[in-house]
Formats: sequence, C-alpha cells, structure tokens
Amino acid sequence: MKVVVVGAGYAGMLAANRLAKKVKTAEITVINPRPDFVERVRLHQQLAGTAVAAAPLASMLRHGITSRVGTVDKIGDGCVALEDGTSLDFDYAFLAVGSTVRPMPGTVPVGTWEGAEQARVTLAALPADSTVTVVGGGATGIETAAEVAEARPDLRVRIVGSSVAGGFSHRAYQRVRSGLVRLNVDIVDDGVTEAADGVVRLRSGAAFASDLTLWAIVSGVPDLAARSGLKVDADGRALVDEYLRSVDDERIFVVGDCAAVPGARFACALATPQAAHAANTLARLIEGRKPESYSLRYVARAVTLGRKNAVGQFTRPDDTLRRAYVTGRTAVVIKELASRGGKYGARTGTGA
Repeated sequence: MKVVVVGAGYAGMLAANRLAKKVKTAEITVINPRPDFVERVRLHQQLAGTAVAAAPLASMLRHGITSRVGTVDKIGDGCVALEDGTSLDFDYAFLAVGSTVRPMPGTVPVGTWEGAEQARVTLAALPADSTVTVVGGGATGIETAAEVAEARPDLRVRIVGSSVAGGFSHRAYQRVRSGLVRLNVDIVDDGVTEAADGVVRLRSGAAFASDLTLWAIVSGVPDLAARSGLKVDADGRALVDEYLRSVDDERIFVVGDCAAVPGARFACALATPQAAHAANTLARLIEGRKPESYSLRYVARAVTLGRKNAVGQFTRPDDTLRRAYVTGRTAVVIKELASRGGKYGARTGTGA
C-alpha cells in the first residue's frame, strides 16, 4: 500500500510517523518543499536567536519512511504531481500543507522559515535604540514581541494589534499585558494601514518610525486543494467528511490548518489530534474495522512571555473561555495545562 503525505509540518509529520507505527506494510513517502521539519511555533525564537526551529526530516521520521524535497502542483485521481514534472501514485494520501502568511508590504513575516531567517539577520544587525514593531495581537505577535524584547533589551519593541491579548479572559488578559510591560514592550491597540519606508501608519491616523516591522498574522491557506479541483470553503480549506477525508475523494485525508473542520482555528494543537485521528482511521479501514468520527475539542490557549514566563487560559471544548487560567514559569504552565487537560475535555493519546 502506497501512502503519500504532502507537507511535513506538525500534522504531516505526526500522520506519517503514526501510520508507519500502526501499518508496518505501508510504503510512506513524505513530500516537503525543504529537507527540514520546521517547528513553526518556535519561529519567534529562531528570529530572536534564542533557539533553532528546524531539524532534518531524516531525524524526525520513523525508519522506513521516505522523504522527498519538492513542491506539489496537484493531487487527485490517485496521483500526486510535482512542479518538476514528476509524479507519485498513491493508494491513500494525506494533505497537510498548513496555513500561509500574506504580509503587508514593508513587513517581514514571522510565520515562515524564510521570513524568520530574514528577520534574524536584520535583527542581529540593528544597533542599540532601534525600534522593532510587531504587527499582530494574537499569540504569535505576543510571543514574538516578548522574545525579541527579552533577547534584545537594548531595543525599543512595540506590539500593535486591534486588541492585543484579546483572546484571553479578563484576568489572563491582564497577566499577558503586564508581562509584556515588564519586558518594556509598548502596547498599541490599533490597526496598521501601511508599513513603508520605515514608517508604520495606524488606522487612528497616528504614525511612527520602525527600523524592523514584523508581520505576525496568519491569513490563509495554500491553494493546492482548490487548484487540484477539491471542494473548498470560502477560506480555501478543503471540505472534509466526519472522518477527515476529502468530500471529493475518500482516498485523501486532509489534516491541520488546510482542513475545513467546522469550528477549527489555525493551531498546531488541533493539527496533531487531527493527524493522529486520520492515521488511526486509515489503520482501522485497512484492518476492515469501522472508522470513528472525528470530534473537535479544545482545551486551552497559551502564550510564552520570553524564556521564563507564560500564561495559559483554559477553554471549554467549544473554545469559549473559562475563568480558570495559570501563569508563571513556562515549565510550570505547561505541566499545569497537561495535568488539568483531562478535566477540561482534552483528547489524549495523540503522540506518534
């Protein structure tokens, strides 16, 4: 049985490894544009120079899985066509190309490897008293601003978003913002209309100089599914059935940010359970067993505030906020989220 996994992010890697463990006879090929697994949620550390966010695919994949560097042009009819003119046949495929970043002109994207590397080089060359602006008030923006501020206390760091940390409950919201202030990050609740020639202009009419402007907003998905003729939603995400299979082709599982799972937002915390469920489903089908429907359940939201602090916000399974939250050293927050996850509807057993 031939299986092709398109994309080697969190969803693709976990799907490939889990399937290799469960179905020993599967011939699995992972196709990715680069020879490395990029840990996307650590790209803010990559650009700040505090960690390395990439590792060779060969070091991450289970024995027997083949990796191939390339870009997929189309998928369907039991075949994956690559841009170099070659193709691979499959009995089953996993589409796991994730989400994309469409930065405003004049900004550098945080959420791509290329953008993070460009930002790292530029940031390292900035002299003291330079200004770094982070556009985006969500988790990526918060973590980027905090990481840069802690790594380079000689710089002025500013975060701009329509509601910085607005995705947290009142007290957790205050904790996140006070954590940014302790790192001397300026918080601006406003929208950015333009970033050109070293000047950032806001919806309110205000403007300020910025030596490096980072774009920390995810804004869509690759068009591979649509380009391949698969049905997609208004955001370009492939429509799936209750088993995470394309509604057009039951041989294609779609997992992660590029899957139109009702109620799902972009998050690696959702990509990995989806990948695990899809791999389990395929294994069940091969064994002649009835598959189980995928059930989307949230547990929490969390952000790091530099290398030492973090805030975790517990949620209900439908992603609405609970009053409960935890704050403190990063390791403590992670441990608390894990220990209390079952109480708040966590899905477990998703590791490869």
